[in-house]
Amino acid sequence: MKLILLGPPGAGKGTQAADVVDRYNIPHISTGDIFRKNLREETPLGKKAKEYMDKGELVPDEVTIAMVEDLLKDMDSYMLDGFPRTVAQAEALDKFLSARNEKLDVALCINADYSLLVKRIVGRRMCKDCSQTYHTEFHPPKKDGVCDKCGGQLYQRDDDKEETVQKRLDEYESKTKPLIEYYEKKNILKNVDGSRSVEEVSKDIFKILDEC
Repeated sequence: MKLILLGPPGAGKGTQAADVVDRYNIPHISTGDIFRKNLREETPLGKKAKEYMDKGELVPDEVTIAMVEDLLKDMDSYMLDGFPRTVAQAEALDKFLSARNEKLDVALCINADYSLLVKRIVGRRMCKDCSQTYHTEFHPPKKDGVCDKCGGQLYQRDDDKEETVQKRLDEYESKTKPLIEYYEKKNILKNVDGSRSVEEVSKDIFKILDEC
């Protein structure tokens, strides 16, 4: 199974991704994880990305795409989260898969009203060690500030602070949302109402994926 996870910040993608991984035993691949791996291992692509990051510039699509392709070339199934972010990246992914006689099975989009998303994002916390996500109100850890999974320290990402939330939502609206139309035209887009409980959203997602 090959799928991508779409949706605005705060829609619950991280929580649902963990449930999908547990149920279907497929790797969860996020752009952040790919960047950290290449930077940590000081790969040629990681060094190239670092040159742009050190100058405060965005890493070009060609570098990001090359990192993703390098990771996917030996994988049969996966869930992509955070890639593609643009139509150009989506087209590059399609080209890569087509050359291997492969294709995406589904583009899963979790939606929710922006007012709810702001509330969700500001309360989000992440583990420094294993990147497991929590929420101070909707999905709190058993012990405040401590990861249930590995015991690591929880923190609030700079991107999740209130002053940056609207900027992230605006960026999604202008750059990433066109992906929805792109995959809708390819007839692989499946929408899920992410405003409900974690369990209700999971049930809908499992129903979709079971039919893939």
